[in-house]
Amino acid sequence: MALKYTKLERNWVMYDVGNSALVLLNTAVVPIYFNAINTGAHPAELVAAWANAQTVASLVVALLMPILGSLADYAGNKIKFFTGFFFTGLILCLVEAIPMGALPFLVVYVLCTIGLNSSMTFYDAMLTDVTTDERMDAVSSSGFAWGYVGSTIPFIACIALIFGGPSILGLDTLTCTRLCFIITAAWWLAFTIPLLRTYKQRYGKERDEGADGVMRNIANTFKGLLDTMRSILHDRVLLVFMVAFFFYIDGVHTVISMATSYGAALGIDSTQLVLALLVTQFVAFPSAIIYGKLAGRVGTLRMIIVAVAAYVGIVLFAAFFLKSAVEFWILAVLVGMFQGGVQALSRSYFGRLIPKDRANEYYGFFDIFGRYASVMGTLLVSVVTSLTHDPSLGVLSIGILLVVGLVMLVKLSRMQEAHA
Repeated sequence: MALKYTKLERNWVMYDVGNSALVLLNTAVVPIYFNAINTGAHPAELVAAWANAQTVASLVVALLMPILGSLADYAGNKIKFFTGFFFTGLILCLVEAIPMGALPFLVVYVLCTIGLNSSMTFYDAMLTDVTTDERMDAVSSSGFAWGYVGSTIPFIACIALIFGGPSILGLDTLTCTRLCFIITAAWWLAFTIPLLRTYKQRYGKERDEGADGVMRNIANTFKGLLDTMRSILHDRVLLVFMVAFFFYIDGVHTVISMATSYGAALGIDSTQLVLALLVTQFVAFPSAIIYGKLAGRVGTLRMIIVAVAAYVGIVLFAAFFLKSAVEFWILAVLVGMFQGGVQALSRSYFGRLIPKDRANEYYGFFDIFGRYASVMGTLLVSVVTSLTHDPSLGVLSIGILLVVGLVMLVKLSRMQEAHA
């Protein structure tokens, strides 16, 4: 039976439709644009530079989120932090449309990515406010699913502009690409407004008012962080899951963020890269929905294990067999089958393990594990690629992290079976 959304659930899902447009643009088009304005660089240098940019953005978010997340857990604060980071990312997305050199563009891109990813951390934490534990897998999966398919609408418009603009409008390709940032920002804004208007924080810590109250709130924030750390360390199920997540999400995020840059370094035509990643979005839509339904039947943890095992195969395929556009298309389909499921179910599985009134605080630590994993993965790709001048070895190096995550998930599954 199809899930019937409440108004708030629907508006929450729509934010995924909005932000996913920028995520897709960043994945498929921006690395190619960066390569185009960074003329004369060696392909390995471009991969390393792009990996470094991802690393810096992830590191900043990982450092900020636990503290800001704890402050956001006070009643009424979550929407304020979400709004602030959303508009930061939105404005910087528009700034990216301004002609500039490769280094200034990379700096603006990093700051825009920090705004985007930070808003998504608060958005993830909203899940505990907008739905129930029983509906969490399905709603979370629907967010990713509709995000994938919805993001293709502005993306197709952007691709049509990039390829058709020079002949129809008389604009050069770089100018057409810059206009894509404006199109994407408008789409992101349109699908965020409903959530901004309707979201209400159901769970939150009570805060003290007045000047003295503000100081107590800040002091309690740091005390709360220590309490949360202790709670995580004493909760074996939560701790093992977070350690597993730290390792396996590394592979997921790195494959997503580096796919286009890696394909370009192998000499695959940019048109083939973009179209293949567009197919990824369409494959991901039904796959994420199916994952949410299967989680209700066979268990969320089991479906996460299946997805991580598949990603081990994906990384091996990319390192040893990816040489041409055909193999890249195969990779794109495989990624589409599993990326939405593993991200959505990880988000919802974690949401059921944590106290609802401290969701942002816990999701801040969740983001630490996710973002530091991304730092480690992209940094590993950057270092190995720079040392060997072989991007394939850089991709292969993250396979170990996926295997470690898979082993930890299996351990968690056995722990739960023992307590059943």
